[in-house]
Amino acid sequence: MFAKGQTVIQFMEQLAPKHVAMPDDRIGLQLGTLQKEIKTVLVALDVNEAVVEEAIELGADLIIAHHAIIYRPLKQLQTDTPMGKVYEKLIKHDISVYISHTNLDVTEGGMNDWMAEALGLVDTLPIHDVHTDQLSKLVVFVPKSHHQEVLDAVLNAGAGWIGNYSHCSFNIEGFGTYIPREGTDPFIGKQGQMERANEIRIETVVPLSIRNKVVQAMLKAHPYEEVAYDLYPMDLKGRSFGLGRIGKLREPITLGQMVDVVKEKLDVPYVRVVGDLERLIKKAAVIGGSGGSFVNSVLFKGADVLVTGDVDYHTAQDALAAGLAIIDPGHNAEKIMKEKVTEWMKNKLQEKEYETQVVASTINTEPFQFM
Repeated sequence: MFAKGQTVIQFMEQLAPKHVAMPDDRIGLQLGTLQKEIKTVLVALDVNEAVVEEAIELGADLIIAHHAIIYRPLKQLQTDTPMGKVYEKLIKHDISVYISHTNLDVTEGGMNDWMAEALGLVDTLPIHDVHTDQLSKLVVFVPKSHHQEVLDAVLNAGAGWIGNYSHCSFNIEGFGTYIPREGTDPFIGKQGQMERANEIRIETVVPLSIRNKVVQAMLKAHPYEEVAYDLYPMDLKGRSFGLGRIGKLREPITLGQMVDVVKEKLDVPYVRVVGDLERLIKKAAVIGGSGGSFVNSVLFKGADVLVTGDVDYHTAQDALAAGLAIIDPGHNAEKIMKEKVTEWMKNKLQEKEYETQVVASTINTEPFQFM
């Protein structure tokens, strides 16, 4: 059985939820439909004509890409322009395109974590917060016989995270009263009679981003026809999602050695470097894509080097004067996402026994040649 398009994207949005993307980012379905079976998914960094030809050859029904194919509003769609030809081929071959951009950058276990892990950073934190989950308190009353089943359902759905502690809850035993009225089918008790049931009150915290998922899991596991539960807004913040990562290296190395690590781990033949190659690097920051605007932020957080792409001349001059080293591997270093997303999607589809295939694009979309 092949997965439907909506199912594939539900898996993708478990990895990179849309709500953590930066405002006005062009993400989501940009072309085509998800109302179809997906036999093959192609994962790409960019979508250009060569990538579309690759998708056609593979028989792909869906491309999941990092960079948008429609970034600015289209005033017309002419098929004799370079991008017009790309859109035409996608439409003619019924290939849909879904974009996961800054949401993939900032999410835990996404782009910037992959890059930080590849470069050997530990104890990492985001450089710039983009989204912080608000917390609610969920309170639900459960018959003693079904306490563990409902508790497991709620916590396994993602409730109960406090810092680095998971499955946090508080449970109080007591009794509930009710009279089942005409037309009811009570789990405990009889119509018209006051019932006193042994129950347990479960309390836990729920991030706003998964509140509906947790409530649905709770209702599904709960035996009562009418479930008594409350959701209280809390003046507390949950997990933060942010751009970039900053952390320590396991062992200090020179800037020159760090350059070698970047070239090997991010699979880039050349980099641009700002700073003394003999200086010692203890703390590093990394931002996928163009991160030159975060020079001051990483300086403030104590980084010795910033690894990011598309650094302009004046930003490099400012960083050098301030004592911050820079390694610029180019924007295309984000191609690390192709294999990572492919692996994630394959595992998710295999868990549900779908036959849908996922393939990482082999097309090099680096526009620059290094002479």
